[in-house]
Amino acid sequence: MTTSLHPGGPLVMLDDLQLTLGSAAGPVNILRGISLEIGAGEAVSVVGPSGSGKSTLMMVLGGLERPSSGKVRIDGVDLGDLDEDSLARLRRARIGIVFQSFHLLPTMTALENVAIPLELDRRVDAFTAAAEALATVGLDHRRMHYPSQLSGGEQQRVAIARAFILGPKLLLADEPTGNLDGATGSLVIDCLFDQHARHGTTLVLVTHDPAIAERCDRQIRLMDGRIVEDRRMARGRIAGIGRTG
Repeated sequence: MTTSLHPGGPLVMLDDLQLTLGSAAGPVNILRGISLEIGAGEAVSVVGPSGSGKSTLMMVLGGLERPSSGKVRIDGVDLGDLDEDSLARLRRARIGIVFQSFHLLPTMTALENVAIPLELDRRVDAFTAAAEALATVGLDHRRMHYPSQLSGGEQQRVAIARAFILGPKLLLADEPTGNLDGATGSLVIDCLFDQHARHGTTLVLVTHDPAIAERCDRQIRLMDGRIVEDRRMARGRIAGIGRTG
């Protein structure tokens, strides 16, 4: 197990994480012994070539994919101990997710989309809080519009507002600008980092864009399902290498 860089305990802890999936050609090793700690409030980018395991790692962190072996702890909770219902409750309470595709419900307005997590949480102020969240991402004037009436950048900002609405401790963003042009993507990333700072949420961001990755406190580079570099951006030096099996 890795030496702790966070004396108070990490928010995210991965210990010798392995994921192997079957295929017609035989077993495929997607993640190969990843050990990693991420502290509360950190912004961490995950980079690497296509097929290196970036998106799979995000799925495991979000409890959407179970590893073949190893441990995943989020805020002190071992995800391996949870059934599917418990995982869903953990995600709702502590994890926000922003995907490359916006995943908005097309029959609901922006306001209704953002209010969904609050309604599931039985909050009586769901729509008031959702309206306030949309205002913080600059979309108060678009709250009654449906996704089809919004631009791609606006849809992603709605998705960001929804992801942060319950004040998650961990925000996972998987290529959030992948479907956007450069100028629009820049606005969305500004919005994402603004919300990260506003809420003090730990951010784990998968990106192929070096400029976006360099805005984070720390950069994790994957290659063939292993961590090959763990670099703290502010200090410009190597902070440590995760165990590679």
